[in-house]
Amino acid sequence: MKRNILILSALCICCNLFAEEVPVKQLRYAGPYEIKGPFIVDSLDVNSKKFTDAERLKTAIPFNNVRESNRTLDAATPAGQSKNHSVSLASFYLNSDRYTDGTLLVSGPEHYEVYIDNEKQTPANGELKLTLEPRRYEVVIKYLTAPDETNNIPKATFKTDSKAVVTATTDPEKRYTLNDVFDGTRFRSVSLSPNGKYLLTAYQTTYPGGDTESFQQVTDRATGQVLMESGSNHYSWMPRSNRLYYTRKGMQGKELVTIDPVTQAESVLARNLPDGWFSFAPTEDFLLFNVAEEGPKKGEDLQEILVPDDRQPGWRTRSFIHKYDLATGVFQRLTYGHTSTSVNDISDDGRYLLFTCSERELTKRPFSTTLLYRMDLQTLETELLLKDPFISYAQFSPDGRMLAIAASGEAFDKIGLNIAPGQTSNMSDGQLFLYDPASKQATPATKDFNPSVQNFVWNKGDNQIYLQGEDKDCVRLYVLNPATGKISPVPLKEDILSDFTLAETAPELVYFGESASNSQRLYSVNLKKNTSVCLKDLSAGILEDVILGEVHDWNFQAAAGDTIYGRYYLPPHFDPDKKYPMIVNYYGGTSPTERSLENRYPSHVYAALGYIVYIIQPSGATGFGQEFSARHVNAWGERTGDEIIEGTKKFCAEHNFVDSKKIGCIGASYGGFMSQYLQTKTDIFAAAISHAGISDITSYWGEGYWGYSYSALASANSYPWNARDMYTLQSPLFNADKINTPILFLHGTVDTNVPIGESIQMFTALKLLGKPTAFVQVVGQNHQIFDYKKRAEWNKTIYAWFAKWLKDQPEWWNAMYPEKSL
Repeated sequence: MKRNILILSALCICCNLFAEEVPVKQLRYAGPYEIKGPFIVDSLDVNSKKFTDAERLKTAIPFNNVRESNRTLDAATPAGQSKNHSVSLASFYLNSDRYTDGTLLVSGPEHYEVYIDNEKQTPANGELKLTLEPRRYEVVIKYLTAPDETNNIPKATFKTDSKAVVTATTDPEKRYTLNDVFDGTRFRSVSLSPNGKYLLTAYQTTYPGGDTESFQQVTDRATGQVLMESGSNHYSWMPRSNRLYYTRKGMQGKELVTIDPVTQAESVLARNLPDGWFSFAPTEDFLLFNVAEEGPKKGEDLQEILVPDDRQPGWRTRSFIHKYDLATGVFQRLTYGHTSTSVNDISDDGRYLLFTCSERELTKRPFSTTLLYRMDLQTLETELLLKDPFISYAQFSPDGRMLAIAASGEAFDKIGLNIAPGQTSNMSDGQLFLYDPASKQATPATKDFNPSVQNFVWNKGDNQIYLQGEDKDCVRLYVLNPATGKISPVPLKEDILSDFTLAETAPELVYFGESASNSQRLYSVNLKKNTSVCLKDLSAGILEDVILGEVHDWNFQAAAGDTIYGRYYLPPHFDPDKKYPMIVNYYGGTSPTERSLENRYPSHVYAALGYIVYIIQPSGATGFGQEFSARHVNAWGERTGDEIIEGTKKFCAEHNFVDSKKIGCIGASYGGFMSQYLQTKTDIFAAAISHAGISDITSYWGEGYWGYSYSALASANSYPWNARDMYTLQSPLFNADKINTPILFLHGTVDTNVPIGESIQMFTALKLLGKPTAFVQVVGQNHQIFDYKKRAEWNKTIYAWFAKWLKDQPEWWNAMYPEKSL
């Protein structure tokens, strides 16, 4: 006999354990709206149809009326009468805990329409077939009442034969879903005017379905008033004069135009401007252009490849620096040759240019050397300041006497290294050096600073260097005093700093960021008073009605003695007495899995589906110090894999709410490699997912666009011919027979970083071994999945795979990928 269990709440949520029949007890109501008949010009319309009552139902009424209504009524109860025809809105929400099919039955009114998430549906004889994914659905019933007829609220019931737990409610609370990650308005960049009085903010809005719209706003910092807004012009600030500039098409070619943000008065600085990307000189009297020049073209049928990188489209194109004088219009070439040159910085007086180029050295790690030059822009005399394989780019101090240089720890003959004996530095662990061109002396400014430097600005206003850096799983901002070498944190309100801007002549900072449980917010900081104000909270709109589970830090002491950091996410309405399946996620590449709400694998979405999510930051990640990140080099799973297994076991032992028989793991790129590698070492996982994962270190090293150059980091000075054991024994492909865990392989068909063959060969091996596996190609996508529709289906594929193996719910997977006889 089937048991019916009634669940009551203050909002009258009603469900059945086996969800055979879910009657809608209450609906939110708006109306009635009187609808008078139109003047009948002719008895028939252009399609020879007479006017009927059904035509009245076509009257448009905003659904926000019922969403914002405070009136909630029981189903089938009167909602008042009207002397004329009237249209009313009644709404409720359906929530399902899993993928399920069912039927929505509607009865009561003779004329009605049903909308699911704003989309009009077509019921047949009062029945509407629905497929529910595990999320909230809004149901709006728009119905017509005749004159003097009792306006009864419609009756609705959802029926299903599955074991899904479906609820019907008027509570707008919803779980966090992909749509909350994808859709809505986000910040893209911020930029203060030189005096800090005005803020230029760039936005992008993504609409359901994937259409996007970009626009910029200029606001008055004192009042918050929007002074300008544009979706067509791309504005930037002039270096000193607090005016904006942009380019447009003019009668004499491209025009360079400046605009006053207050009066919006425009002035044309130049006509017939050359094509190409350019930057303003600090003195505002000239521009520096990067002009592209195409190299010799490859043949159509037979193509000679000169070096490994020559396989990349556009690699033979080079760019060179040109100077455009705004007073005379003279456009002069500054650099020439076969090697691209890149602008790094211009001194504040406009006298000197810093630029870099690189020389290939394929026989020596890291396979290229960076050359840093200083050019006198008055005489064009050029001096080679540095030649170092491990430097990246440089910036002048405000007085032009010193340089700040981004590099890895091995730069300047390894004076910045802080690693253990026998280790090789992780080149992606960013460091900062101060360099005196006069004495040719370099100082490692961040040698004892654990965060990995991502970006920096040497501010002219206070002569301080502001560093953006990975600090464990956060991205923070720091200020470096170049006179003392002291580094201090700048207090921020968010865990992940996305972008920041500094005023040149005022102690003003503006930034935006997000944290583990909120989306983007924009802040201003007075650096003198150390006070902070939230300027705009986009998160409030993005997360409206969304309930998130709790996030907690959880660290453990590994067998080697280190503290391994991590955090975990709980499902909304978490019940500590239940047993939940768990998903484990870890870094890809070498950056930590950051503490952000919106990322490749948004943890709160998994938690909302009923999983515990455990994020672990094992050895090799940047942001924990150079010694820790150096463990990534020449390891390929060693120690890192052991720590993931150890952490997972210890987490389960300390948390009784985890079902230790239902643990999944997921990773991408190097993280995809880890998903495969872990299954060769343990059977603790019930399911695994490898997106764009490396299965054979040798084939990845030789085939991907950046395989050999990434291997300069991950496999420093180790090659297939001198480190055969590492390339084979650490490759999952050579250990495929040890795998028992069901693995799903996901891969973009045009992945140029990790070629799709890495998944193909591992999938083939497991098929030949008779192991449970699946392989889904994402057509036309590269290393990351950016196409809106394909990204949604890619994510649902992940959810369906885990539901099948971690929840014993194969329905979603079977619906997406039904079994086929071949």
